[in-house]
Amino acid sequence: MIQHIRGLFHILTFMKLLSFKTTVLVDILLKSKTNYLNGEGLYPMRINKIAVLLLAVTLLQFGCAQKRTKVTVEPKLSEKQQEVLTKIQENETQRTDKIKKDLKDLFPEAGTCPIDSSKVDPESDQGKLDMALELCKLSQDLWEDGDKEGAIKVLDDAFSLVLSVSNEDDDPDIEQQKDDLRFLISKRILEIHTSRLRTTKGLSNAIPLSINKYVKKELELFQGKNKPFFLAAYKRSGMYRPMIVRQLKKAGLPEELSWLPLIESGFKVRALSRARALGLWQFIPSTGYKFGLKRNVWIDERLDPEKSTKAAIAYLTELHEIFGDWSTVLAAYNCGERTVLRAIDRQKVNYLDNFWDLYRMLPRETARYVPKFIATLLIVKNPEKYGFQLGEPDKPIPYETVVVNKQMKLSDIAAALGVDPDVMMTLNPSLRYGVTPDTDFKLKVPKNYGQVLLAKLNEIKVWTPPKPKVTKRTRYASRRGYIKHKVRRGEHLSLLAKRYHTTTKAIKRLNRLRSNRIMVGQVLKIPVGRAYVKSHKKRKVRTRRYVVKRGDTLWEIARRFKVSVSALRRINRLGSNCLYIGQVLRIPSSG
Repeated sequence: MIQHIRGLFHILTFMKLLSFKTTVLVDILLKSKTNYLNGEGLYPMRINKIAVLLLAVTLLQFGCAQKRTKVTVEPKLSEKQQEVLTKIQENETQRTDKIKKDLKDLFPEAGTCPIDSSKVDPESDQGKLDMALELCKLSQDLWEDGDKEGAIKVLDDAFSLVLSVSNEDDDPDIEQQKDDLRFLISKRILEIHTSRLRTTKGLSNAIPLSINKYVKKELELFQGKNKPFFLAAYKRSGMYRPMIVRQLKKAGLPEELSWLPLIESGFKVRALSRARALGLWQFIPSTGYKFGLKRNVWIDERLDPEKSTKAAIAYLTELHEIFGDWSTVLAAYNCGERTVLRAIDRQKVNYLDNFWDLYRMLPRETARYVPKFIATLLIVKNPEKYGFQLGEPDKPIPYETVVVNKQMKLSDIAAALGVDPDVMMTLNPSLRYGVTPDTDFKLKVPKNYGQVLLAKLNEIKVWTPPKPKVTKRTRYASRRGYIKHKVRRGEHLSLLAKRYHTTTKAIKRLNRLRSNRIMVGQVLKIPVGRAYVKSHKKRKVRTRRYVVKRGDTLWEIARRFKVSVSALRRINRLGSNCLYIGQVLRIPSSG
């Protein structure tokens, strides 16, 4: 009951910020509340979700009705409601002037105001819509800066401007712009309101620590054969967890999520799964790319603890907006939201009150994921109870960043600075081969070593790929067109192509590779010399022309000219054996 009243309170407060000129939303909400209290209400789902959807529909319907409805039916208002509406109507005439003044204050310099009065009259319908659009852009900036109250206030002004557009000439362009702006403002308000509710939910006890047979089983495994793994992962957690906790607090998410990398990767930055998921948070390439993690020959940002943490928070936030409870969110983080949604669909119900009803329908690895995480939280909260002595975790390495755009080995940089090469590798795990790229890169160095690096930057030699050694096998390689190369750690196709003066395409073709992925220890044939190039040049095929006549078939034409049907189809790029009269075919010469 308290939760439903709190949901109504959120929406009523939100209405006050919007300052609507109608009581439609009030009447709907009050009617819903009365029905619920009388036992005629909706199924007791989360009222804030219903209210948010109701708000979106009301905003859109209300906006569209302003243009099309000329006759209004006065609702029966209470004295307090009438007093509020009267006050709003008295202030309505001052809204446009106040907005203009706000815009002038925001853009005081000449030429910076978003509305060019020499081209558009601010009093015209188009001028008002342009001002409303600029206010929407301003609200986005305010929201990104963390000023949610200011962002809602600016959207309120933008919505009032849209409502003040009369469009007496029935201009379809103006009408379309009004509808687009209504939708944009409604969507933005819902996003801000949702982020408000999410932030208030970011409490330390937001993840339910329920103990059942599945959690007990994972606790027994941690107390048994997995205990060394747990202790080692806990020790490594000190390197990264303080940073993760800061990011979670900033995003308003539960701090317990900072222990998720213990389950994902054991707090190993370079952990790689069978599914090619990489890093602390175990992103596969496609999901990492979706959340802004770049990947190229030299850099893989899935290995960067800070950037991957920001991406993980964005992903968890998105999942929480979809599912609403953290247990389901964690399952979706492990196996993907589509897998969880399909499991929900198979339940043939519209709402999940209990994650453990869904538990048995998830893949086995995912089903263990959530109880394993809960078991981790139980142990770190009370280690003595479960027979653990966790000890002191590792300390983070203080660092500062220096922007470099020169290819250098981290070992050479470490030697120039007089620091341990392992420290440089730990600070810069996103460098796939321990070499900085030739573009701008923020290199992390130990604290107080930034100026030292800048002073010695010119002294550090530029790294270049090593040239292949001339051996007995390479001396005669041109006879057969290739040499054999055993792949070593850190090598990739582009590097090998550059080293042996060939192309990645040629290496893939000779080794029949479907992708650029190669494994350490794999033996590759590397094309070298003229023999390979000559043998792979495309030969020109001599052909003759033939015009298809009535009764011809591809099989008969192939037999007549002593060629195969597949050769005819290939050289003429035919998708089937169908021919038509008058079609010109190229016939390969048999001579």
